[in-house]
Amino acid sequence: MPELPEVEVTRLSIAPSLRGSIVLQAHLGKPLRWPLGCRTGHLVGRHVGDTQRRGKYLWIPLGPRPGRRADDAGGLLLHLGMSGSLQWVGVGSSQAGPAGPLDPPGKHDHFDLVTTQGTLRLHDPRRFGAVVWSDALASDPAAKLLQRLGPEPFDPALDDAAFHARLRARRSAIKQVLLSGDAVVGAGNIYACEALFAAGIDPRTPACRISRARAARLLAAVRHTLSRAMAVGGTTLRDFRDAHGMSGEFQNEAQVYGREAQPCHHCGTPIRRLVQAQRATYYCPMCQKR
Repeated sequence: MPELPEVEVTRLSIAPSLRGSIVLQAHLGKPLRWPLGCRTGHLVGRHVGDTQRRGKYLWIPLGPRPGRRADDAGGLLLHLGMSGSLQWVGVGSSQAGPAGPLDPPGKHDHFDLVTTQGTLRLHDPRRFGAVVWSDALASDPAAKLLQRLGPEPFDPALDDAAFHARLRARRSAIKQVLLSGDAVVGAGNIYACEALFAAGIDPRTPACRISRARAARLLAAVRHTLSRAMAVGGTTLRDFRDAHGMSGEFQNEAQVYGREAQPCHHCGTPIRRLVQAQRATYYCPMCQKR
């Protein structure tokens, strides 16, 4: 599943190309997780703003239609689901015609946004992704979809004390708390395993038992892990690519994830695997303490 680093890498790969373009057409394929919420013609003629990210969602702001008032503006909230990815084909590229890709959408291509600068295509074999129109981020349906997200990992307002307070309110194992996104968004399965290893915390430790000093180390580890993943293009275990077809390389730097029975790089103890809430957890029993 694309996690925060992969979504941010995707954002960075589409934002400069989309910004300032005008929507010419939009095409829907098979139904996705939620309906678009408007006619495709409702998108035509709108100027595209700067693509933003909130958690694992992308927000593409769209200005008012020609001749309409400013409050006609809105945007598209996108989620890549379990297996989705975005592809950008710019006007003038070898793959593009005057308004987008030459190739017609395949059976797993479910949304095309055709603009004056190129076409953005959502490819999603499992169709758990979504493209939803909303009048604003603060309006439904966007507001409803985003309301339960915890703070962004790089938000200055999320300091050590605030993070520790969020952990103290949870009795679940710290790995599960990280995955829930309540205390901080973005630490998906791979990155939660890696951050807990870097912080020296056993993934089974109840979140409420983590001291403020250990919480501070964990928050720093989450931030470092996510930053490093974004720097190397995210993680490609199967088929993740950014909008220009580039794969990620973080999987090559994993200290524990996917390394069951292999020696820990720090102490040599075999890495162990366990299942928490139906997700595989990898950890070093020597380096990570409860």
